Amino acid sequence: MIYNTIIGLEIHAELKTKSKMFCRCDNDINNKKPNSTVCPVCLGHPGTLPYPNKQAIEWTILIGLALNCKINKLSKFDRKNYFYPDLPKGYQISQYDLPFCYDGYLEIDDKKIKITRIHLEEDTAKSTHPFKKNWTLIDFNRSSTPLIEMVTEPVIYNASEAKKFCQTYQQILRYLDISNADMEKGEMRCEANVSVQEKGKWQYKGNCEIKPIGDYKLNPKIEIKNINSFKAIEKAINYEIKRQISALKANEPLRQETRGWNKNIGKTIHQRIKETSADYRYFPEPDIPPIKIDDKWINKIKSKLIELPHKKKKRFIEQYKFDEATADILVNNKNLANYTEKVISELRAWIDSTGDEWERQKNKLAKITSNWLISELFKHLKEDGLQIQNIKITPENFAELIALIYQGKINSSAGQRILEIMYQKGEDPTNIMSDLGLEQIDDEASLKKVIKKIINENPKQVEQYKQGKKNLLQYFVGQTMAATKGKANPKVVMEILKSIINFQ
Repeated sequence: MIYNTIIGLEIHAELKTKSKMFCRCDNDINNKKPNSTVCPVCLGHPGTLPYPNKQAIEWTILIGLALNCKINKLSKFDRKNYFYPDLPKGYQISQYDLPFCYDGYLEIDDKKIKITRIHLEEDTAKSTHPFKKNWTLIDFNRSSTPLIEMVTEPVIYNASEAKKFCQTYQQILRYLDISNADMEKGEMRCEANVSVQEKGKWQYKGNCEIKPIGDYKLNPKIEIKNINSFKAIEKAINYEIKRQISALKANEPLRQETRGWNKNIGKTIHQRIKETSADYRYFPEPDIPPIKIDDKWINKIKSKLIELPHKKKKRFIEQYKFDEATADILVNNKNLANYTEKVISELRAWIDSTGDEWERQKNKLAKITSNWLISELFKHLKEDGLQIQNIKITPENFAELIALIYQGKINSSAGQRILEIMYQKGEDPTNIMSDLGLEQIDDEASLKKVIKKIINENPKQVEQYKQGKKNLLQYFVGQTMAATKGKANPKVVMEILKSIINFQ
């Protein structure tokens, strides 16, 4: 029997507004004492009234526009009723039938992953279950944090694609600067709905519906919770696919349930029977009037859209001929991507000033730039735990360093020494080169004298080279570099060596 895997994702992300969703409490709870950023509203005291956070609403619409969603011109909040210790009111203020955003998509590897909806709600408190204790601690600092939930259509068909979708979504949230989306801190949480169906026995109908063909009975979907890393997303889904297929092959019945991912044992564990929307008894939130969203407001929000990471990556590959891995690294962080573009812009201005053609030189310069950013500058950033926006090296000075390397005025070793000083002091690379005497020797007459002396002192190696040991040419290059204290231009040295030895 051949099975298809069908996956739908639900992704929650906390918005980093200054205040909480329905009260004026500080929304920055990092490193705060438990239950220190709370008030009667977010503690669910009787008689308190919620007041919606306008910034959170605008940011929800912003992410919806970024993901090609339609915007409901009339939206509202609803009460989602259920009891849990971390929900003091006994209900959650969420959205049901009129979410702010609906019917969008995110393109992953040229495939449009359809998005059913993006709605805004309040987060719950945080429960902590001490090991081997029969009690639970609750911290209400997180209670009423603005939380956007994005729901995809069940059009993802493998764990790798699901992982990539989540990674791209996190990048977009960070590019728009509306959420830190740190999974380890619980600022972004993913849940996967997974089912396996017999191949050719089902069809996708849209609006999250999978329809059976003929008399085929659909297998239930299973929701996986507690996924807090991209690696775990892939592992949990793959495990659940294998578990469901094994159960079906053994004629064991599957049931619609919620399972948690236990990373310690690498398995999903049953938590509860999956609820339906009817179980939550949704009804309109009586304390918050419906929200009207006109075109003027939408256009104001739309003006804040920027080039998104997946589009920037595609442009980097097409425009600068970066390979996919390089583009991924450079685009992963918005500040690094912007820094890269500023450096390349400076290099273009320099090429234009020389009278050369930028189109003829740009790919080679972009390649050198990316190599030095990733291989050299990253080492310093990683060692010091710094971000690109906090360094002393301006894009102008970094571009100047690349230009020195490109022109052959300094070799790689000298470039590394100069970069280290630039990183520490933020100085001009040309001045550092002059102060340290690191400029390469290109003068052929001077180099010929040095090379002839080395050849005369090594007749045995010259003879071996002529007999076929061509790798000995590197020996002579090394000797020349040592004699010139690393200042000789290795390309010029190689050319002179070949011309002298081959004609002896």
